[in-house]
Amino acid sequence: MLKSVTDADFVSHVNVRGVTVAEFGAPWCPPCKTLLPILEELSDEYGEAVTILKIDVDESPSVAAEYGIMSMPTVIAFKDAQPVEKLVGLRPKEVYKNIISRYLS
Repeated sequence: MLKSVTDADFVSHVNVRGVTVAEFGAPWCPPCKTLLPILEELSDEYGEAVTILKIDVDESPSVAAEYGIMSMPTVIAFKDAQPVEKLVGLRPKEVYKNIISRYLS
């Protein structure tokens, strides 16, 4: 299940050990709406191994600015709390799976 986070609790949800995927979007963004079911599927597939976060940039402008979010959706993969990949725009599910797999090992 995706966790919705805000400026206030974003840092506490990024895994210190392991992989976190953060999706920066907004409810009014059509590609973001398309991406959310893909991320839900990945969350189900990977379970506890990966944390997937959802950030509404309108409600959390500080964390969006901190990571230089200019367009949506933007997905940032974190390994041990460090950003390692940044994807701007909607991508096929396989692209997200490949990134998660790369950092899980």
